[in-house]
Amino acid sequence: MDTQKNTIDVEEIRKLIPHRYPMLLVDRVLDFEPGKSLHAIKNVTINEPVFTGHFPDLAIFPGVMILEALAQATGILGFKSTEAREKDEMYLFASIDNAKFKHPVLPGDTMHLHVDFLKERRGMWKFYGEARVDGKVVCSADLMCARRKM
Repeated sequence: MDTQKNTIDVEEIRKLIPHRYPMLLVDRVLDFEPGKSLHAIKNVTINEPVFTGHFPDLAIFPGVMILEALAQATGILGFKSTEAREKDEMYLFASIDNAKFKHPVLPGDTMHLHVDFLKERRGMWKFYGEARVDGKVVCSADLMCARRKM
């Protein structure tokens, strides 16, 4: 049985997707299988600029940021599943369905981002994603992305 994992550090992530601080929401990929699935992490810290304005007296990581982290994970999986990313090419978030938020994400939490490739049709890629903290699902959604030249 092969137990070797495919990891991706933040420098390679920055080569795959165009996001930068404060919008880069994937810190590391712990494992992935091209064309199938990806497991990444996002460490949530109180120093993130979003906490100055999003419930400043009760720091909760915004649901839209959780969904964006999942979308970035799908882009990474997409580029690792096909030929390398061209300079002017990216995955654009196209749609989200069935989004559910089950628990708040707080500073100090590590979100584990799990995305599974479901299908591709005419340049549109469909994924299922879950964000988990301490093994509990905090958010789940169906996401669609489109690979496009800009």
